Amino acid sequence: MINILNTALDLKIFSPREPIGIFILFIGLIFTGMIFYIIYAVSTNKESLEDKKIRTKKEFLQQEKIGKLFPKKK
Repeated sequence: MINILNTALDLKIFSPREPIGIFILFIGLIFTGMIFYIIYAVSTNKESLEDKKIRTKKEFLQQEKIGKLFPKKK
């Protein structure tokens, strides 16, 4: 049964020693690396510098608006 399958489809072209097999392994390694990088990036939750600048600017503007709505009595 296995010999019939091998001769009909010629599965030897997908072996790790053939160019197509090497290519498939290489793509698999890249994909696996990308998945691990995404998991690492999401788990560390690091903010970029631009995100920090935008957030602090929004907080400052919010504080200014609150200050205008509720001025401090002297």
